Amino acid sequence: MSLFADLTGSVNAVRPGRTRMRNFDMPLVIAAGTLLALGLLMVYSASIALADGPRYAAYGQYYFVIRHAAFVFIGLVAAACTVTIPIRVWQRLAVPLFMVSLVLLAAVLVPGIGREVNGAHRWIPLGPINFQPSELMKVAALLYAADYTVRKQEHMQNFGRGFLPMACALGGVGLFLLLEPDLGAFMVIVAIAIGILFLGGINGKYFSSLLGVLVGTFLLLIWASPWRRARLFAYLDPWNQDNAYGSAYQLSHSLIALGRGEWFGVGLGASIEKLHYLPEAHTDFLMAVVGEELGFVGVMLVIGLFSIIVLRGFEIGRQAIAMERTFAGMLAQGVAIWFGVQAFINMGVCLGLLPTKGLTLPLMSYGGSGVLMNLIALAMLIRVDLENRTMMRGGRA
Repeated sequence: MSLFADLTGSVNAVRPGRTRMRNFDMPLVIAAGTLLALGLLMVYSASIALADGPRYAAYGQYYFVIRHAAFVFIGLVAAACTVTIPIRVWQRLAVPLFMVSLVLLAAVLVPGIGREVNGAHRWIPLGPINFQPSELMKVAALLYAADYTVRKQEHMQNFGRGFLPMACALGGVGLFLLLEPDLGAFMVIVAIAIGILFLGGINGKYFSSLLGVLVGTFLLLIWASPWRRARLFAYLDPWNQDNAYGSAYQLSHSLIALGRGEWFGVGLGASIEKLHYLPEAHTDFLMAVVGEELGFVGVMLVIGLFSIIVLRGFEIGRQAIAMERTFAGMLAQGVAIWFGVQAFINMGVCLGLLPTKGLTLPLMSYGGSGVLMNLIALAMLIRVDLENRTMMRGGRA
């Protein structure tokens, strides 16, 4: 009788532990949801005064926030559909999606198909919205690099079969993006690809060589382009009178906004810089408005939320790799690299740590294609986690 009681007690002691595991990663979902909600609020605050200026006189006060809310809703619907798709399906679609994205990048440059804005050819008009293929390429490059790492695992130390094909693929992507031009998107795509290759075990010498070539290429492109060179020198001395009224105009007003915010901000909606002083306050420089209205505390909150997403992404990827799901693991860690690198560049630009570069803040900045692809990538990360948890419970992914 005592033996039966001991066995019963031990079973009862184990069973609650098995059911205690949640069906999803709560810190990841809460962090992403908070960034989406905060982004919607800050886009509303940063764009409400734009209709008072001549450029957006034809738009209403709520034009941008309504469109952003619509993009978020569409993105959430797309994310809900993405979560239902098994990771093995995404692995099969990796190469076709990469090729389709390349074709769309080329189509942007074709007169009559692509749309030009301020000298840049980055968008394809689709009725009331403009689709940006470079955002789709971020997802495609993520899937392609993860699939490439799995397919070429035995040749990752080989130059001809492990290194050269990926270098050529990145070169093709870079050619189209630099013709648009969109150097910022190319930087993020390269960071995703080489980050996954590094985690996948590529030869250290080849990795260092690729990194050196890319850094050298970026510096050459900056030096060969007068307006990029002007941005670089302006970044080094933003308070010079010529720079402050020229190439460093955005940066100087971003720094003024952050300085005004101090510790706790001037109050939600009370920003002065968003009143036509800081250009693109609702897109590339949304973080400056966050710093002005919510202060240092608000900036640290945003940094903390992105840190949670990045850390959880790497942890989910580690769990997948431990269960011999290499593609899923590389995919999850690639999403973490994407969000971490793009958020770091955007914040670094707003804080004056990096030269000015047109990149949005993931999940927060106004922009339809960006928010949509961010949510799809996040849904893939959640799907990897769901499959991990299913396998931990003894099921099949």
